[in-house]
Amino acid sequence: MSKRALDNREEEEEHGRVVAPRADGQTNPANASATDDMDMDDGQFSDDFESDEEIIELDDENDEENMGDGDITEMSMAKAQKLLKKDENEILESTKKGQQLYLPHLSRPLGPDEVLEADPTVYEMLHNVNLPWPCMTLDVIPDKLGSERRNYPQSILMTTATQASKKKENELMVLSLSQLNKTLVKSEEDEDEDEDSDEEDDSDPIIENENIKLNDTTNRLKVSPFASTDKEVLTATMSENGEVYIFDLAPQSKAFSTPGYQIPKTARRPIHTVRNHGNVEGYALDWSPMIKNGALLTGDCSGQIYFTQRHTSKWITDKQPFTAENNKSVEDIQWSRTESTVFASAGCDGYIRIWDTRSKKHKPALSVKASNTDVNVISWSEKIGYLLASGDDNGLWGVWDLRQFSPDNINDVQPVAQYDFHKGAITSINFNPLDDSIIAVASEDNTVTLWDLSVEADDEEIKQQIAETKELEKIPPQLLFVHWQKDVKDVKWHKQIPGCLVSTGTDGLNIWKTISV
Repeated sequence: MSKRALDNREEEEEHGRVVAPRADGQTNPANASATDDMDMDDGQFSDDFESDEEIIELDDENDEENMGDGDITEMSMAKAQKLLKKDENEILESTKKGQQLYLPHLSRPLGPDEVLEADPTVYEMLHNVNLPWPCMTLDVIPDKLGSERRNYPQSILMTTATQASKKKENELMVLSLSQLNKTLVKSEEDEDEDEDSDEEDDSDPIIENENIKLNDTTNRLKVSPFASTDKEVLTATMSENGEVYIFDLAPQSKAFSTPGYQIPKTARRPIHTVRNHGNVEGYALDWSPMIKNGALLTGDCSGQIYFTQRHTSKWITDKQPFTAENNKSVEDIQWSRTESTVFASAGCDGYIRIWDTRSKKHKPALSVKASNTDVNVISWSEKIGYLLASGDDNGLWGVWDLRQFSPDNINDVQPVAQYDFHKGAITSINFNPLDDSIIAVASEDNTVTLWDLSVEADDEEIKQQIAETKELEKIPPQLLFVHWQKDVKDVKWHKQIPGCLVSTGTDGLNIWKTISV
């Protein structure tokens, strides 16, 4: 699977052990541009665009003799300024031609000396966090700061796990990110009005971390939907060595808000380890959103899915796994949001399967061919219980209506929406938990795209915009936003901060919120 591998050349560079923020916006939908500097030294201008043929000429020697030194100087300066203005216009036009919107399905690959720069006018908030090592997975930890948080500065509690060059250097990281200020560029009028508040908002973000040592790389982690910082924060991780660790990160979370609190040594070890997968690694992992006591599904590369539940204080894993006939790798798992015994899986055979944990045979109830290649990721809508999104290895993603899944038409099911936009494998896909029509899609083409499925292609306003701007003809009207991040592997919505996303790639973490959502 190409989506799993990260380039170790960047990872093997020396990294500091201190997590440091970088608030420069080196991310996104951007303008690939080149600018030329115009230097001024002691009144002499140099310009790379100046023609070798252009010189300053005075009218003739006789006129020159009849003019005073001041008149000659004045005339020379006037012509020099005219030529300078002309060259400035040429530079401006050249720069405009060099700037273009980056779209993965249309734009040419970046050159060795080209970079994408974030447009600060389209982000309400954009922060980049450098980490000691790249991370392939992350999740947001619910906090006690309230829901529908729209005021700044913001605070985020989250967890991620590293992919270090040496296995013993890997860590599970719990991060507290605070003082995340709005980074939206303001007009001069807004700046004058908010002069007082701006002084308060100039403080740098604060990052605190509590780490847990791991013995291997973590492929994927998930935080329980019932996590509570004042009770327990169940977090499961799937490792390359095939083991599944269950941690309670409540003590680490408490340490950020309680000065002087000492984390118990027992909290730095997993409360349970699932070893049923043997030494077979996996990527599929999900907590049940309906079983509060704790119910976990884990799938591996040999096609086996194990069900682990907590009974009183003891964790028990069923000995018999759920399996399909071909034993192909299970890439992702999602529990149903409405039925406590139903879950879906996606695999390397291109199938989406629906299962029931009550099945004695431990076989899928329904199997639908969703792609001719690997289906890497799936997402079950939290708002509309019959919608399931999927993304495959070719960059194709779509949304399925599960009401159409039945034994009678299993071979004729088609997605209700499908987009061939990305030019790399889909690595993450997530419905917005606060808006049922919005989806975030991450891809190996170094982008995260945001989509609004409520937009109708035949809308009169959309038609008018396309008629006025030819470039829009090749852009799906449902596309809201394109965010650039190198080797992006995972993206999650923050349920308590509307429109806020956290994504991870080889350049660290991005915490961002656009003006579009």
